[in-house]
Amino acid sequence: MLTVFGAVAALSMVVSYALENRHRRWIVIFAVGCAATSLYGFLTQAWIFAALEAVWAFIAVHRYRQSRQAGRQTLDGIDS
Repeated sequence: MLTVFGAVAALSMVVSYALENRHRRWIVIFAVGCAATSLYGFLTQAWIFAALEAVWAFIAVHRYRQSRQAGRQTLDGIDS
């Protein structure tokens, strides 16, 4: 069951990474996928993998915040 969890988490990362240019929601899904693969890494005691995936999750959250801020600026007319 743990292997299925890891496979689904990794697949969600790949799909969301491929689609993140379509909408910023995919960046959130990528972050969740990274967090899930990080959890998988901790559960399987693959510490380096778990730590790296946790870093990717934080990077994805930061990218989402940046894209959200850029969207607000465009909506407010600041960036037009």
